[in-house]
Amino acid sequence: MPTLKVEMMEGRTPEQKTALVKALTQAVVDTLGSKPESVDILIYDIPRQNWATGGIQWSERTS
Repeated sequence: MPTLKVEMMEGRTPEQKTALVKALTQAVVDTLGSKPESVDILIYDIPRQNWATGGIQWSERTS
């Protein structure tokens, strides 16, 4: 039972998440030979203020 954990900045639409889940599930099926119903995907939406790159929180970035 493969379990994929996806961490990404919040802000994606439900439609984008649905497309991601379908694509990742298919990739696991194609690569590992798993059955789709055995693939679990956990999506973690991280608030921009809780994500930093280069010492700067994404909530503080202007672009």
